Amino acid sequence: MPAITYELLHIDKNSGARRGVVHTPHGDIQTPIFMPVGTQATVKAMSPEELKQDVKAQIILANTYHLYLRPGHELVKEAGGLHQFMNWDRPILTDSGGFQVFSLSGLRKITEEGVTFHSHLDGSKHLFTPEKVMEIEEALGADIIMAFDECCPYPSTYEYTKKSMGRTTRWAARCKKAHKTENQGLFGIIQGGFYKDLREKSAKDLIELDFPGYAIGGISVGEPKVEFLDILRFTTPFMPEDKPRYLMGVGTPDYLIEAALAGIDMCDCVLPTRLARHGTALTSKGKVVIRNNEFARDWNKLDDECDCYTCQNYTRAYLRHLIKTNEILGMRLLSLHNLRFLTKLMERVRIEIENDNLLAFKEEFYQKYGYEKNQMV
Repeated sequence: MPAITYELLHIDKNSGARRGVVHTPHGDIQTPIFMPVGTQATVKAMSPEELKQDVKAQIILANTYHLYLRPGHELVKEAGGLHQFMNWDRPILTDSGGFQVFSLSGLRKITEEGVTFHSHLDGSKHLFTPEKVMEIEEALGADIIMAFDECCPYPSTYEYTKKSMGRTTRWAARCKKAHKTENQGLFGIIQGGFYKDLREKSAKDLIELDFPGYAIGGISVGEPKVEFLDILRFTTPFMPEDKPRYLMGVGTPDYLIEAALAGIDMCDCVLPTRLARHGTALTSKGKVVIRNNEFARDWNKLDDECDCYTCQNYTRAYLRHLIKTNEILGMRLLSLHNLRFLTKLMERVRIEIENDNLLAFKEEFYQKYGYEKNQMV
């Protein structure tokens, strides 16, 4: 029995969006879902109890690159793996560190063997190969782990992207060969930039390797929304219907809804906590920059449609005061709200799929959230 399996519950007859369940060793994940990111084995400013009780997170992510550098994967393994180390008994997904390594730019060198890079912390030299990444991710012990891939910058030439895509497929095969832990599911990552023939080839080549799940990488990297949607909608139909589909690095409300409409099951992003630390809240009527002066005497809830702890207990005026004075509580309360806003949005998306109504909900949400007509692609 594979460690990770997917159960399809319903397909929205008007859009093709999927309602399903991903079964993992640490529990079931209701999909489509937004997954909070815990880069350093913690979702910034949140305790595990808050994530469970208030945010209602079903699964969280951790970052292979950062945890390799500190505290080190051997130490995490000694602690009993990430679940024990961070006191989280629900599913965990670790990325491969590929995106972080390739974003180092001048600090790394790519070869067929792997990527040589210098730590952003102390300049020390390291080598990530597919085999090394599997060693690290097995030690971390997440339920879902990602194959080591090369993420192309945007824009990239066709020749560069083709070469990169081929290397990603070869690395995926090496990851699968090296991966030995049976209670983990290793996902392949479809690359190919913004060239449809390369996306198709990447998907088909990876499907031949028969991973228990597949991700789309290399989009939502700064391209216009119309290009994002074009590649997303083109690529998803090539992904197996009986396995989880994961779109990496997506966390704005519109992109989450579009992902669900395209047939994606899982999305993640650091956006909600990053916005919170800078004093911005996601609400049912659009973004609210709470540090602005207009909220100095605003005694209303942050979002009158939100059920989170922050909205039930604090006013906009108080939240603004906390952010303006750089109080940690303000960042915590906004982080909790933003995370809950997105998990609650996906709860609603799941209901709308069950009712064959996601397309109508999209239009209603976009208008209420304040998106312009030209954003409703």
